[in-house]
Amino acid sequence: MISRKISENLGKSSWIRSMFEEGEKLRKIHGAENVYDFSLGNPDVPPPKTVKEAFRKLVLDEDPNLHKYMVNAGFPDVREKVAAQLQKETGVPMSAQNIVMTVGAAGGLNVALKALLNPGDEVIVFAPYFVEYLSYIDNHGGKAVIVSTNLDTFEPDPELLRVKITSNTKAVIINSPNNPTGVIYSEDVLKKISQVLEDKEKEYGTAICVISDEPYNKLVYDNAQVPSVLKIFKNAMVVNSYSKSLALPGERIGYIAASSRIDEIGLLMSALIYCNRTLGFVNAPALVQKVIGETLESAVDTEEYKKRRDVLYNHLTSLGFKCAKPRGAFYLFPKALMDDDVEFIKRALKYNLLLVPGTGFGCPGYFRISYCVSMKIIENSLPAFEALAREFR
Repeated sequence: MISRKISENLGKSSWIRSMFEEGEKLRKIHGAENVYDFSLGNPDVPPPKTVKEAFRKLVLDEDPNLHKYMVNAGFPDVREKVAAQLQKETGVPMSAQNIVMTVGAAGGLNVALKALLNPGDEVIVFAPYFVEYLSYIDNHGGKAVIVSTNLDTFEPDPELLRVKITSNTKAVIINSPNNPTGVIYSEDVLKKISQVLEDKEKEYGTAICVISDEPYNKLVYDNAQVPSVLKIFKNAMVVNSYSKSLALPGERIGYIAASSRIDEIGLLMSALIYCNRTLGFVNAPALVQKVIGETLESAVDTEEYKKRRDVLYNHLTSLGFKCAKPRGAFYLFPKALMDDDVEFIKRALKYNLLLVPGTGFGCPGYFRISYCVSMKIIENSLPAFEALAREFR
């Protein structure tokens, strides 16, 4: 009955979800406190108090238009506030006309790709990558072209990118801070990528859009700075959500911000708004749009995540794991203690450790730890990591 394509994709189900479901089984057997589930990027830190207060106030608001349809791009006043904040942070001129409120970053990415892609157009993705990118590209008839990163830094190699660009290249997806590595791409690397794209656009007479997926751009540590893609690239769209910065993953709220420097920006915005409607989103959730409009200066306490990162990172490296120290997001991406990362995470299950193999992110030989779990789970897991490491000594 179901589509052949969907049937095939079900057979390649996400490793993240697979491990989360494995955790559900183990919790029933051993109890939740004895299972160390690092599989899912589901924030444990609660939303800021200001966000909860905004929900409380707005849900009781008597405004008769609060829960009705609005223009498909979202409430104009909320879009204006988002634009003003982006302009303040980046120095790039922005207005409500550059913003479409979306159903999370996932919805935003699908809207952007739907608006851009013709069948067979290529979208470059840097590995390791968030696994759903491949499905999103495929959803809209595109072809994902995978470009490996430098395994010492997990940053893209601009010259390797140059080789992969063809006349069919329509977009490049950038994800910094990165899922799964937590690495922040440096301004120097991004500027070199920009030069490569400019060279290739001139060579082929095409325009290549940079889609920057930025749900972790507020989760940074050690005084790190996330370079502005809107400042560096002419043809840039930022796709963001408040799932991580405000710990609201279940509320599904985000936005697309497109640079005014894009040629025919008005036509692009019309396409994005059209796709937001016809993909069935219609508009982003009304109540949460208004909450965002009132809490743009709020953010979760990143110190909580930093403490968790440091405990796990210091412990794992002391056990001999090699790992790039993340400066953003809430993931560690250590090298597995054997070449076969899938077998490695299966062995970790013996110690009730739920990890995700790097193979699922296009980078075999590594594994991902999501440390947005309670400190108690992290502390309780340390002996299990010791036992796992001993198995390979």
